Amino acid sequence: MQVSIENSGVLERRMTVALAEDQIASKIRERLQQIGRTARIDGFRPGKAPAKVIERQFGPRVRNEVLGELLRSSFSEALQSNQLRPVADPVFDPVSADPGAGLSYTATFEIYPEIALAPVEELTIERPVCSIEAADVDRMIEVLRGQHATWTPVDRPAADGDQLTLDFKGRLDGADFERGSATDFELVLGSGRMLEGFEAGLVGAKAGETRTLSLKFPEDYGAADLAGKPVEFDVTIKQVAEKTLPALDDALFAKFGIAEGGLEAFRKEVEENMSRERDRAVQRRFTAQVLEQLKLANSIELPKALVQSEAQRMAAEGRRNLMMRGIDADKMPLPGPEVFEPQAQERVKLGLLMAEIIKTAGVVAQPAKVRAAIESMAAGYEQPEELLKWYYADPRRLQEIEAMVLEEEAVAWIAARAKLSEEAISFDDLMNPRQTAARDREQA
Repeated sequence: MQVSIENSGVLERRMTVALAEDQIASKIRERLQQIGRTARIDGFRPGKAPAKVIERQFGPRVRNEVLGELLRSSFSEALQSNQLRPVADPVFDPVSADPGAGLSYTATFEIYPEIALAPVEELTIERPVCSIEAADVDRMIEVLRGQHATWTPVDRPAADGDQLTLDFKGRLDGADFERGSATDFELVLGSGRMLEGFEAGLVGAKAGETRTLSLKFPEDYGAADLAGKPVEFDVTIKQVAEKTLPALDDALFAKFGIAEGGLEAFRKEVEENMSRERDRAVQRRFTAQVLEQLKLANSIELPKALVQSEAQRMAAEGRRNLMMRGIDADKMPLPGPEVFEPQAQERVKLGLLMAEIIKTAGVVAQPAKVRAAIESMAAGYEQPEELLKWYYADPRRLQEIEAMVLEEEAVAWIAARAKLSEEAISFDDLMNPRQTAARDREQA
């Protein structure tokens, strides 16, 4: 077998392989002899047909089979002997296999980049530190009361925090448009659910009133056919209702599984749940900072095939998410994979770097740590053992936790060697990073 390799790009390789006809003919003869021992051909007893008859009847098919097998095996052998690791299936072009001429082909593929990690000892990372104060518990209790609030109709102008029941119809360029209308729609003013200006335009409205709102879709709106377009909404308010919070009594406590101990036991339960959420959020934030610093410190060439594959996977995931929410994805102007390429590049880069860290550090997902991770996740459930069974019942679900533990081990390995400092952060900022980021942008 003759092999030549050409670097057609930083990561792209063109491998030309040639096999002599003798090697092909030898395998064809072996295969035909095997067939001849049992072949049933009219005019001959089983296994007694002459070799020429066997070759005439089965030769073309056997040659194609042998050529396919030799193509795959020779390509694999050539990769191993040249220590090449392709990231995806190769493109074979052209393939020459005329009888008597042997087999020759060119395979084009990308290989994984060689990664020389920047010293992790030079990474500077902030570890978040968060204390839960009594005021944080008070705010969380108010949130929980809000989740069990009731709405009482009132005969007054609507204000922020009120819930409106309304009908609306939107017009784009004077015509109704798809997804632009609703009936008996419930909206809490100030929730930020609607197009900018929609909720503000309904403050002061009373039940029975109709208002026309002249608004504009933002330039970066998700639906390209609506982005930046002016729109009008005719809105009819059917009801204005104000929120009534439940009292801090045994009836409310019972909804959270507190049968005795009153307010003190309720506060303790709330704080314990907050502590668990705090610990997970701190780890997520710290992990994100470690990974971000790892990406910034290392520059690597990314295989195009991996980036394209990840972009396609992200586009398909977005489509599945819409379908799970009951939205007909076929009727939505969904973005193509190319829109996701910047994010895909970041994910592929991080994946390659983490794989190198895991190999360098020699970390593994210990079964005991995998189980501990699941038990921690199950701690907030009424029947934690059911969640344990659910994960261990499906190897794919278990692999997700193993991957998470593997990442945690790799992050811990980096953290043990990097330069760390502490970053004090409030519970509210920790649990609401988007809100914090928006506030920082406004202050800037």
